[in-house]
Amino acid sequence: MLEKNLLVGKILDFGCGLGNDVKLLQQKGFDVTGYDPYYFPEYPQGKFDTILCFYVLNVLFEQPQVEVLMEVSQLLKSGGKAYYAVRRGLKREGFREHYIHKKPTYQCLVNLPFKSIHTDELCEIYEYIHYNQQKNSENKCLFCNPRKNLQLITESGKAYAILDGYPVTKGHTLIIPKRHLANYFELPIDEQLECWLMVNQVQKILQEKYKPDGFNVGINVNRAGGQKMMHCNIHVIPRYQKNKLGVGGGMRFVVPKTISK
Repeated sequence: MLEKNLLVGKILDFGCGLGNDVKLLQQKGFDVTGYDPYYFPEYPQGKFDTILCFYVLNVLFEQPQVEVLMEVSQLLKSGGKAYYAVRRGLKREGFREHYIHKKPTYQCLVNLPFKSIHTDELCEIYEYIHYNQQKNSENKCLFCNPRKNLQLITESGKAYAILDGYPVTKGHTLIIPKRHLANYFELPIDEQLECWLMVNQVQKILQEKYKPDGFNVGINVNRAGGQKMMHCNIHVIPRYQKNKLGVGGGMRFVVPKTISK
């Protein structure tokens, strides 16, 4: 990373362990912060130009891996870059005794859908930038190539969340799978699950930022279901008392009462 001059601006080492890399970079004059839930538990504030996440994902199960990807995405400045190093050459997945802590530690192989910039027999390094800061597909779908000026809320390997360009209320967010499919029910179940993990994360973010009084969460499927964009997505819509939904609000009142049963 040093040889290729990839460490720029304000730097975060996410999952820094004992902080040895942080000390090394600080000695070299870099503006670097370390975060580790065990050794440096003060959560980082603000956004970072460069984020390092080295050998973290290999010791996590799939769901916590997704959570780390989302956290790193949220901490990265628009236009910034994050780098993930993952182990290669792992002979057996599963639990082993940690060489320092002498406790059973999980180890697994990890493959990420990001640009690989280095591979050898011991590791692979991926470079990540926000989904709306790059061209992802040759098709003309706006959800495959979201506009750069829209605020990306969070992202994982298989989905991303972005503020709706035509919001119903303040904070109206779309969770969008990266696979180009119109019908949500045709998504593989693991990608559906990743979308719902993101719904939970987005709800926490919106609750903290906007303090809404409630939420609507919904999916439009096919034209008859109100779908306009033929790329599936999930709406997370904050609701506020001033909206005056009253007893006529909520999902049950999407369909008029006069419809025949």
